[in-house]
Amino acid sequence: MRKWDGTPHWRFDARYLGRDEHGVWLGYPTGIRFSRPGREYRTRNPGVVLFGEGGWVADLYRGHPRGVLLYIDLATVPEWRAVPDGGHGRRPAFEVSAVDMDLDVLAIQPGTERARTQGEFFVDDEDEFAEHTVRYGYPASVVAQVRADADALLAAVSAGEPPYDGATADRWFAVLDGL
Repeated sequence: MRKWDGTPHWRFDARYLGRDEHGVWLGYPTGIRFSRPGREYRTRNPGVVLFGEGGWVADLYRGHPRGVLLYIDLATVPEWRAVPDGGHGRRPAFEVSAVDMDLDVLAIQPGTERARTQGEFFVDDEDEFAEHTVRYGYPASVVAQVRADADALLAAVSAGEPPYDGATADRWFAVLDGL
């Protein structure tokens, strides 16, 4: 991921799990390193990541330490490219990138403190989106699209529509577990 001005944002390694009608699914086990300038951490739980065709990236978690079930980064349409010699004699390697558009849609485990204070489903980082709209000069059409996508995703997540129904992610966690 990168920001609108091209600066790097989050980076991590994951395994290709497959593709379905929702997009391309990747997965990572516990202990994968996530990094960005000035911050890094290792995951304490596995996750599956869905790159939707429309321009968003959904992280779905199992056993997240802060009760996050789902975290969708609103983003530009993902761009895929082969990494030269990335496979090192094994499988080919690919890199996917997108521009993080700041807004996020979250689903939180019911009964947690965060769910009680913010709700089980919500759009996050409105302040960051407003600030970056000015700083980076997001075009009005991009702002409108990101807001419309956030509203549509929040409605789908709240309604438990696939792929946010739990069962869809469980199928991809089974693929990850089998690797």
